[in-house]
Amino acid sequence: MDNSKTYIDLFSGCGGLSLGLHNAGWKGAFAIEKSEDAFKTLEYNLIKKKKHFDWPNWLEQKHHDINEILENNSDELIKLRGKIDLVAGGPPCQGFSMAGRRIENDSRNDLINSYIKFIDYVKPKLIFFENVKGFTLGFKNNDKKGKAYSTHVVEQLQNLGYSVKGQLIDFSKYGIPQKRTRFILVGIQNDFIKENPSINKESFFNGIQNNKEAFLVSKNLTLNPTLENAISDLLQSNGAIESETPKFKEGVYSEPLSNYQKFARKYIRKNGRVDSHRFAKHTEAIKARFKIALDENLTSSAYRERFQLKKSSTKILEANKPTPTITTLPDDYIHYCEPRIMTVREYARIQSFPDSYEFKGKYTTGGKRRTQEVPRYSQIGNAIPPLFGEQAGLVLKQLING
Repeated sequence: MDNSKTYIDLFSGCGGLSLGLHNAGWKGAFAIEKSEDAFKTLEYNLIKKKKHFDWPNWLEQKHHDINEILENNSDELIKLRGKIDLVAGGPPCQGFSMAGRRIENDSRNDLINSYIKFIDYVKPKLIFFENVKGFTLGFKNNDKKGKAYSTHVVEQLQNLGYSVKGQLIDFSKYGIPQKRTRFILVGIQNDFIKENPSINKESFFNGIQNNKEAFLVSKNLTLNPTLENAISDLLQSNGAIESETPKFKEGVYSEPLSNYQKFARKYIRKNGRVDSHRFAKHTEAIKARFKIALDENLTSSAYRERFQLKKSSTKILEANKPTPTITTLPDDYIHYCEPRIMTVREYARIQSFPDSYEFKGKYTTGGKRRTQEVPRYSQIGNAIPPLFGEQAGLVLKQLING
């Protein structure tokens, strides 16, 4: 295994962070992701197309549950000590999320302990951990007396010999057309700091802040792209063709209308088709309702009242702003100028995935299957924006080079 700059991506999802790290010049050892659907997307784009991972022989190249690997492969993990520069990725966050019900005893919250155990086995030089904003808030009545999980994780990692700092970062300040605030935690091995005294736990956050303008300028991108900058070349009014999914229509490109769109379209598919740009089939009644919302410029609450919707959290998106944090439910948003919800590709644009990144699995899912399946919208809604991942990767590389 090339020892230069090697990382493991835990809870990798469809590969947003790995794509960013790839673009920043890192080499993947392997990725752990429980969902078969999300792993298929990562595998297609980063293993088959880009040969980005040096997958080890002892681990089958497929979706895995971290707890099974901890149980069955602890010896192999311990043998990786000294060979892995970075463990990236954070446990799934539904139990802490502000978007859903914050469930204190959600079993997914136990994955924090699996994460700590993994770090203890592998002992990477650096840790990069991402989670939702709610991770920093204490549950009111838990046994930690309302202590936030972030505090718990910081303490555990300090016990393992890391210097740790966590901070909330709003990705819309880093060239992403979406107001998305996440808890970012970076840990550096104390022994590594001793060898490189110019580095400390503030270094990452100072670095990413100081580098962002030059980084975006180098890609011909702006600091604050709007939704229109991101997706105005994907309108339904451009025309539609038969989709790869029977009985559906998919959209076609117009000319690129912004630097952000040129950036996204740099390496598009040879056949010129837009991947995952399938339009939802709305009833005439729903379309009429969306049209009224757009024509009358209704706020979300006015929209709810107007149509007497009890539970609707629908937001009408605005062209000249970044979007709110996109969730895994596409029905939450109405397109800024067309009476429809967003397509998977538009979602991907908002998260800064390039158009060459193709999504696998179902488009949506419902009912009981929602707990098992991770359809395309959810894969994107859960991802770390690759454009931010790349910026993080460059700064982490500076740290590892001392």
